[in-house]
Amino acid sequence: MIRITALIAALAFAAPALAQPTSDLTVTFETGADTGALMVALYDAAGYNGGQPVRAVRLDVAAGQRTASFAGLQAGEYGIRAFHDLNGDGEMNRNPFGMPTEPYAFSNNAVGNMGPAGWDRARFTVQGATAQTISIR
Repeated sequence: MIRITALIAALAFAAPALAQPTSDLTVTFETGADTGALMVALYDAAGYNGGQPVRAVRLDVAAGQRTASFAGLQAGEYGIRAFHDLNGDGEMNRNPFGMPTEPYAFSNNAVGNMGPAGWDRARFTVQGATAQTISIR
């Protein structure tokens, strides 16, 4: 019994040393308007094309917020999809043909071809302290 207790105690102290280091991502947005909000979603490869984001944040542009911070991420590849919600309704507004009527952007300032930018263009590596600037168009 004493050996099992000693083993459990040793593993408990070793666990923090075995933990994966985390990374922090800071994303600064350049916008063309000072109204509304930025809706930002951070994805991994599995979620980028229609899945759930790893994290999401709403930035109040009218209050001067233009920087999103994502702390404690596992190192790896990520992609960002963002749009500038000019009218504050929480949705990406579209015209009758399905084209966005509000500014949007992707990480790496990637541009899509007849649709959103693909993972291959938008992905970037997060390792340690990482920063990216995205222009909302």
